[in-house]
Amino acid sequence: MRKISTSRLKPGMVAEKAIVTKRGQIIAPAGATLTSQLIARLSFYKIDTVMIQDDSIPEDNQEDLVVNAPEVSEALTTKESPSKEESFVDKTQSYSHRLKSTPQYQEFQRNYSKNIVSLKDTFAAINNGESTDKCNELLDEAAKLFSSKTSLELFDMIHTMRSMDDSTYAHSLNVALISRAIGKWLHLSKEDLNTLTLAGLLHDIGKTQIPDEILNKQGKLTDEEFDLIKSHAKKGHSILKNTDFDTRIKLAALQHHERYDGTGYPRGLEGDEIDTFASIVAIADVYDAMTAARSYRAPKCAFQVIACFEQEGFQKYNPNVIYTFLHRVAGCYNNSRVLLSNGVTGRVVFLNKSALSKPIVETGDGQMIDLSLPANKELYIKAIV
Repeated sequence: MRKISTSRLKPGMVAEKAIVTKRGQIIAPAGATLTSQLIARLSFYKIDTVMIQDDSIPEDNQEDLVVNAPEVSEALTTKESPSKEESFVDKTQSYSHRLKSTPQYQEFQRNYSKNIVSLKDTFAAINNGESTDKCNELLDEAAKLFSSKTSLELFDMIHTMRSMDDSTYAHSLNVALISRAIGKWLHLSKEDLNTLTLAGLLHDIGKTQIPDEILNKQGKLTDEEFDLIKSHAKKGHSILKNTDFDTRIKLAALQHHERYDGTGYPRGLEGDEIDTFASIVAIADVYDAMTAARSYRAPKCAFQVIACFEQEGFQKYNPNVIYTFLHRVAGCYNNSRVLLSNGVTGRVVFLNKSALSKPIVETGDGQMIDLSLPANKELYIKAIV
């Protein structure tokens, strides 16, 4: 068994131990054969070295590849002492900085920006009554963004992109990608995944009919202004209704603010009256909005959003979709390093299935904190760091 620098890894080498990120996310199991794509992912997550099986190292350069450094514990078992001086902002910015410095992120950013331009052009073309053929190219571009990404990579990149572009177009692209992830978790066919992705891309097209000064208003909206913004659902459906788009795409534009308990708009639909694709887009829409920064609040982390859904989401959203979504999102961040509301850092070591926002966290000194216990009811995960 040899420790090899990631920069010197070769396809065909075999991992002796499971490869994990500094946040504890398993990238590859023990015994995995390295590929060019897997090695690139290791660089993406700033994994410096990997333990490699001796017999998989080329004989002609075994000594050159070996890293002469003291043995360190695997990330999953390392106990990190939290620094009280390290602020919440420093922690989140350091992770964001690491992410932005990777070539994988930079490629994602280029393709993301290209998608935004294409989406603007597509919205304009549809509003002008032009052919919807442009959507095929748009769908291909969005699918490329989604491909070759784990759920964790995708969600991390989407969250970072929100700090760069908070427009209706960026939100629509994020909703499309999140909706596609949900669709995969629900085992939809490729054809349905493509339809669902387009539904996410076009769900807010009605906002193109709302004045920017109202959409982007920083202060509190008047009742009249709020009613105007709410009208985007009907306006979007009106724009799409005479096109040749799949009916589910049109219904997503109309129904993505409807709620399972009848409290949504514009029609106050209940339960199965709401199209399934619209119910998926609704969850993706809320998740993306809540993880975005606002003038009146900081962005919420995944566990805070899960807590909000747990408080009211089981009544307001399609049960099959919301349960699948929450379990899979929480699973993405199992073993992640987190910051608690009391300033203590630790690692998520166990998810409580009945309270996904309240996992068990192991702190740097080995203490186990079960956030689901009544004694810890005021304690929560503030950020994923």
